[in-house]
Amino acid sequence: MTKTVTDVICPFCGTLCDDIEVVLSDDGKKILEVVNACAIGAQKFHHAMAEDRPKKPRMKQPDGTYKEVSYDEAVEYTAQMLANAKKPLLYGWSSTSCEADSIGNEITELCGGCVDNTAAVCHGTTLIALQDVGVPSCTLGEVRNRADRIIYWGCNPAHAHPRHMSRYSIFPRGFFTGKGSQSRKVIVVDPRVTDTAKLADYHYQVEQGRDYELLQAFRTALKGEWLPDTVAGIPKEKIYEGAEVMKSGRFGIIFFGMGVTQSLSKNHNIDAAICLTKELNTYTKFTIMPMRGHYNVTGHGEVLGWQYGFPYSVDISRGYARYNPGDTSTIDLLLRGEVDAFFSIATDPGAHFPIDAVRRISELPSVAVDPFITPTTEVSKLHVPVAFVGIEVGGNAYRMDNVPIDCRKVIDPPEGVLTDEQFLERVLKRIRELKGVK
Repeated sequence: MTKTVTDVICPFCGTLCDDIEVVLSDDGKKILEVVNACAIGAQKFHHAMAEDRPKKPRMKQPDGTYKEVSYDEAVEYTAQMLANAKKPLLYGWSSTSCEADSIGNEITELCGGCVDNTAAVCHGTTLIALQDVGVPSCTLGEVRNRADRIIYWGCNPAHAHPRHMSRYSIFPRGFFTGKGSQSRKVIVVDPRVTDTAKLADYHYQVEQGRDYELLQAFRTALKGEWLPDTVAGIPKEKIYEGAEVMKSGRFGIIFFGMGVTQSLSKNHNIDAAICLTKELNTYTKFTIMPMRGHYNVTGHGEVLGWQYGFPYSVDISRGYARYNPGDTSTIDLLLRGEVDAFFSIATDPGAHFPIDAVRRISELPSVAVDPFITPTTEVSKLHVPVAFVGIEVGGNAYRMDNVPIDCRKVIDPPEGVLTDEQFLERVLKRIRELKGVK
């Protein structure tokens, strides 16, 4: 006998697919099959069942080995570390719930620290551009039902967001579009011949780091003005052709990824892309949307926005919120030696940060909150295992189009393992006691 949980939200990427079905054993304790998810999403569900998963917090000993400790001891160490620090840094938050994010922000304010999410190393430049020039956007549902011009710029959803094209852009039948790619024109701008590029009607193999020039060239071509023979490695005839394809659609969208946000010109690339989108609206309906990575990186930016008015890299060390990316960003704070404690949750900076920043984390009093052992947990002084949000506990998350969706609990976490929210609540309560705050 088995039972199936339907309408499950996949906690992998910013697409937040909401049609997953999970087949459980008759006692409801094991995941047997995951239906409709992509290979990466399915693996995340099965990964929760791993036998080698840590069940208790682990404290690093002087000789480099780890000793299991209780959750009470882990709460005490974390609270003492954050309460006694002059300027703690709390980073991550992109793969947990908005409810946990809110508690973390309260802890940061109480301790006079800095709070940051993974946008600092991916789509933070997008957020700066939105503040510069605004954004004409829409929901993924509108894309599915209306869009007949799809542009993927600096991203490869075939690998990074595997069901994005089948659910929302190229392949589904919409209310106002036919089924499949026959009724849509697809443009991919990427220096590489990716699997996404192979599906496109037009592939613009832009020279590395010259996206800004090509974006401005499309803006020029829209107006029928003069262009040099080639721009960013693309012949002018092909640029004029692409501009006409964009203009001739009924509804278009530009999806852009880290190939634009983290290449040369950074937020100025996004400024130009948004301006191109606005100018296309002179001829037809056009929108733009970032391809957000972690499934709730958008959510943490939303929560920070509600509470402090800024979406990432927020410094509350002076008692009020300050925001200056490049100054208040995590890697910059670490490399300048400005923080004296590091708390990581729902991300893995040890696998992605520059080695000097990772080395600095290893030198600081540090806590890593993660269901599994990762490079970050191995350089931190304390590792706190927790339940998987979206699998073992529910919670709110924001899709890449800023639509909030409530994740569903599918199975129970291992006995005795706390959720992010429970652990943070206990840490917050203890910090209040230490600081004499009610």
